[in-house]
Order: sequence, then structure tokens, then C-alpha cells
Amino acid sequence: MSHAESIITDQVRERVRRDGVDLRADRDLADRYVRDAVQRYSERALGGSMPLLADEAHTTRQIVATLTGFGALQPFFDDPEVEELWINGPNRVFIARNGVPELTGVELTDGEVRDLVERMLQSSGRRVDLSSPFVDASLPDGSRLHCVIPDVTQRHWAVNVRKFTKRIRDLQMLVALGSLTHQSAEFLRMCVLSGQNILVSGATQSGKTTMLNALLSSARPTERIVTVEETFELDLSARDRVAMQCRQPSLEGTGEITLRRLIKESLRMRPDRLVVGEVREAESLDLLIALNSGLPGMSSIHANSARDALAKLSTLPLLAGRNIDSAFVVPTVAGCIDVVVHCEIGRHGARRVVEIVTPSGQVSGSVIEASTIFAIDAGVLTATGGYPTKTAKFRTAGFDPAAILGERR
Repeated sequence: MSHAESIITDQVRERVRRDGVDLRADRDLADRYVRDAVQRYSERALGGSMPLLADEAHTTRQIVATLTGFGALQPFFDDPEVEELWINGPNRVFIARNGVPELTGVELTDGEVRDLVERMLQSSGRRVDLSSPFVDASLPDGSRLHCVIPDVTQRHWAVNVRKFTKRIRDLQMLVALGSLTHQSAEFLRMCVLSGQNILVSGATQSGKTTMLNALLSSARPTERIVTVEETFELDLSARDRVAMQCRQPSLEGTGEITLRRLIKESLRMRPDRLVVGEVREAESLDLLIALNSGLPGMSSIHANSARDALAKLSTLPLLAGRNIDSAFVVPTVAGCIDVVVHCEIGRHGARRVVEIVTPSGQVSGSVIEASTIFAIDAGVLTATGGYPTKTAKFRTAGFDPAAILGERR
């Protein structure tokens, strides 16, 4: 922020304190206050007492962003093409468009970075300090904030904001973007409608949450959907939905709400479908127990392939305690998970589904047997001729996968 912008910003803040108004709640009022202050400053600058403003309109936009939004970062929040932004240091601000990162020309101070993070956290009720150097929080627009501070980081605050976007709302939009084919999208829609338990796997930024949202858009409008997440990311238009997120402990170390607790509580809320945003640790056991009770569900997991996702989901529940062993977990995963959808992000940022696998319910040694239904062939997601082995849910719902996949070879 230039010296002139700093002077004008202080004048507007003084007027706000004097008038007792909230500019964040009224953008039009903020514009008027800032324009008045810029005009007064320009009149004084013409007298030679202060430096002239090079661009009054630009200065007005910058100050409004500082007072009502996120300052120098606000243009990136307003740009629909920017999907993520992160700060490695005050002069190392990056953004990503279509999965491709780029270094911006924005330069901040350490104080400005701290002020921006504190402003982002205001509506969340969460905090970051020496006793709690990590924080995950949802911003008012649904974007997700993650921040780590020294001395966990070496010198500067590390900030990451994954923006919320409404561009992709259903499977057909993924087809239009080339992430799915029409045939694979119709197969997945049939899986959702028939109550299959679906696991979405992939690396970071591969589109797992977007895929969950698209899959859930195919659910029947009469379904009651309960979602549990570490921080709110899923955005559903379902008319009967309950969304819950974890809670950090208080300064006294009390009041923490874990993902495991939320999964257990969700079962008392009459869900027709349970959605766990992502499983990373022992909460995977609670998810499997819920799915094993006959409740349809979905979740995402970090993995390198669909089969790796099954192997990982067979390992994570062991973190729940020494009394949990693979003799219970592996057959439960094989019996509970019906479909695995694996997503991938390419070198140039393109996201697509590269594999759809259906476990057979059988275990060979410690390996879960599974059929590959769709796989990449010559760059296109193509039906392999494989066929789901578990067909009871399809039949109960009145569906026949052969109508989409063709007759079994």
C-alpha cells in the first residue's frame, strides 16, 4: 500500500469509527466513503501539499478491497479463473488458474499477511497462535483457508486458500469439460441412484471434492444427506441436508469435536446417505462401520490409484487401536465399498477421471479383488468390458448396468 493509500485508508477508518457503521456489511456505503476521501485527498494534492494520485479509480478499488475484503488479494478472490492462492512469504504470493501455478507481483509485509489471516478467521470463530500454530477454516464464500505460522514454519506465515467455485455442479458439466465421458457419467449416476457406496480417490487438487459434489447432484431430491468434514467444502443443493464440521479445542484445551465424533453423531440424524469429505486417519473405521450397517455413503481419500485407495482404506482403520486388525478390516472394505472413482490432474492442470473400479466383495490373501469398469485408453475414459460383480443394489433399485455397459463379455 502506498503512502497516499495509507493516508486515505486511515481517514476512512476514522470516519467509520465516528459514524459507527460497518462497511463490510454495505459495499455501496464503503464505495461512497472511499470516493469522498479520495476526492478530498486529490483536492489537497492539487495544492501541492501531497503527491498526486496516478489513478483515482484504481486507488478507490484498492482501498475498498482493504476495508471490506482481503486487500491486495481481493482481485484474486473476485477473479473466477483463479481457483487457489497461497502465500509462502510477503513477496511470494502465488495463484493457480486451471491447475497451473504462477507467481504474482503482489508484495505484502508480514504485518499485512497476519492482518489478512485474522480478517479471514473473523467469521469462523477459529484462531491461530503459538499454542495452535495450524488452522483450517471456511471463509464466508465457502473457500477453505489453511494457515501455518512460525516456529512451525521457518520464518513467514504460510497461507493457502482453496477457492470455492460453483462452476461445476453435476456430472454432465464434467462431461462437457472432458473429465468424464457420457457413458461413464451415466454409469456413475446409476451407481448413485442405486445406493452404491462410492470412494473417490486421487492426489491433492485432482478434483475429489468436485467429483463428490457432482455425484451427489444425482441423488434423489427426497434423500436426507448428512455431510461431515474437517472444514466445510462440499456445496450441495439438496433440500434435506445437514452439514457438520470439526471444531478445534478452546484455549483451555476443551471442546474439540473430531471427525470420528461427527460420524457417530450423524448416525443419530436419520441419514439416507452419509458423506465424509475425506478420511485420513482412524475415522475410516467409523465410516466402515456406518457403511457396514447398510447406510449408503461416499467419501474421498488420497491415493495413487483406485486399487491403492482400497489398500489404504484397509490400513487406516488400524490406527483406531491395537484391538483392530486386518482380519476384520480388509473383508469389511471389500464388502462395503462398491465403486472407486480415481481422479487425476495432468501436467497442464487438466483434471479427469482415469479409472472406475468395482470391488467384487472377495479377498485373495490380503488383496481385495476388483474389476476395472472404465480405464484410460488412447487418452479417453473407455469401458473395458468389465462388469460389476455385486449387482444386488442395482437389482433392488430396478437398474441393469448392462443397459449402459453392454452385455457381459
